[in-house]
Amino acid sequence: MNEAEMTIPYLFRCPITLDLFKDPVTLCTGQTYDRSSIEKWLAAGNLTCPVTMQKLHDPTIVPNHTLRHLIDHWLQMGHQFDPEELARIDSVAAVKHGLESRETALETKLRMLENVRVLSEELPSRSCLIQLGFLPLLLEQVFGRVEAKVSEDYAKFAEQALFCVLKLLPFCELESLNILLEESKLQSFLVLLKHGSSLMKMNLCQLIETTSSSSETRELCSMLGKTRELLHEMVQLVHQNCEASDAGIKALWTLSSTSDSNRETLVAEGAVDGLISYILRSERRERNLAPLAIAILEKLLALDSAKEALMSNPNGISTLVKKVFRVSDHEGSENAVGSLMTLCYGSLQAREEAIGDGVLTQLLLLLQSQCSGRTKTKARMLLKLLRSKWVEDPNHV
Repeated sequence: MNEAEMTIPYLFRCPITLDLFKDPVTLCTGQTYDRSSIEKWLAAGNLTCPVTMQKLHDPTIVPNHTLRHLIDHWLQMGHQFDPEELARIDSVAAVKHGLESRETALETKLRMLENVRVLSEELPSRSCLIQLGFLPLLLEQVFGRVEAKVSEDYAKFAEQALFCVLKLLPFCELESLNILLEESKLQSFLVLLKHGSSLMKMNLCQLIETTSSSSETRELCSMLGKTRELLHEMVQLVHQNCEASDAGIKALWTLSSTSDSNRETLVAEGAVDGLISYILRSERRERNLAPLAIAILEKLLALDSAKEALMSNPNGISTLVKKVFRVSDHEGSENAVGSLMTLCYGSLQAREEAIGDGVLTQLLLLLQSQCSGRTKTKARMLLKLLRSKWVEDPNHV
């Protein structure tokens, strides 16, 4: 080995041959190999990642253009790098190696995650983290263990690792999230959602929300929406009077948008009561997601089961009536009016309850406000519906 080879940065070496990358490609695990080396590995029938030994849920190899560019830059500079940049690369590579190693104590890994958290805030270091495949690595660290219960130490580690994941996600391809398509990883997700801290639940909800933002994770988003245990936990979270319930509302919006069958399951798991409870609690909080909760409710009310659930809730109609008009803002008014239209069209009981709860006054106030033209149109339609149905009913002639 000559002097030039001795000074090859760790980041630029193929983990299989330890030689300088010629054509770096990355696996779904986030590990990068030289194309010829990994193709030989896969052609031999191996279905795992050589470094991590994870099973490959997707054998696709993707060119690592960023690393290729870095190597070309290094070669053009005569195997020299700015000392600060080289130190950064070596430092980040050492952290990655430590997190990957089973020999590293959990306490040490926690300190390493603190370092990753700081690095993710700085543009040059964040780019290095992404190039080294930290996103899939951290996802594996969080969801790679399947435990019926979460130990305190592991919960703390998973919480920190997931926080780092969310820091990197806006700058990465979301395909790495498809690790959750594996049954064992999904089970870990559910265990953390059920037994994790409030912060862990909030971060997991944010992960669910992210799956709807890219075509790369469309299948994952659909699968999560079909997972009854997940829907159950989301509804339970919305029921709780805690900060995490806001994150639960955002996740419910994502999960309720995937299919009718998901909405049926959400209703069966008590989503209607949970949403009504959340909306009522929101009246005591200046900042809340009540408008989004009402929008979810309107979406669910397309189902007969949801209408029955709302009519069975003693606060159902009155809660919607209160949200028709608010002096401070008109967020949620359109969805509240739309929900009442859906309910009142086919139910005399709903019409009577709405009128008894003061919906006529609320609608008139709304029509005199600065709300949108579309909201006013819906308000007029509801007034016309209530009037016509009231006149048609022989008991109110």
